[in-house]
Amino acid sequence: MSHSSISEGSLATPQPNDAVTLGDKDDPRPTQTRIRTRIPKNYHDEPVISRLTSHYGLTVNITAALLGANAKDDGWFDLELRGTSEQIRSALLYFNELDLEIWREDTEDQSDGW
Repeated sequence: MSHSSISEGSLATPQPNDAVTLGDKDDPRPTQTRIRTRIPKNYHDEPVISRLTSHYGLTVNITAALLGANAKDDGWFDLELRGTSEQIRSALLYFNELDLEIWREDTEDQSDGW
C-alpha cells in the first residue's frame, strides 16, 4: 500500500499526468511550494533532501524538522521548494518513487504558514 502523494493537504496517489496545480510544465518562471514529508529511518544514510538541489536544481529551505535521538526513528520535514514547475514536479515524482509520504500545500494563499 502506497502512502505517497503530491496532493493538496492530504494523502493521495498521484496520477502520471497529475497537474498538481504547479502551472504549465514548460513555464520557465520560478515558483515555490511547501511540503511536509516523512523520511523513514531506512533512508537516513541516503542524501534524499540534498538530491532535490543536486539532481533537480531546486532551492530547498528546511522550515521545520523533527528527528529522533541518534536517528533511530523516521524524520519529519517541512520543506519550502523553489524552482520551475517542472523541477518541482520532477522532485515530487522522485519522492513518490521512494514511496515517501508527502503532504503538499501551496504558499500563494498562506498567511501564517500551516
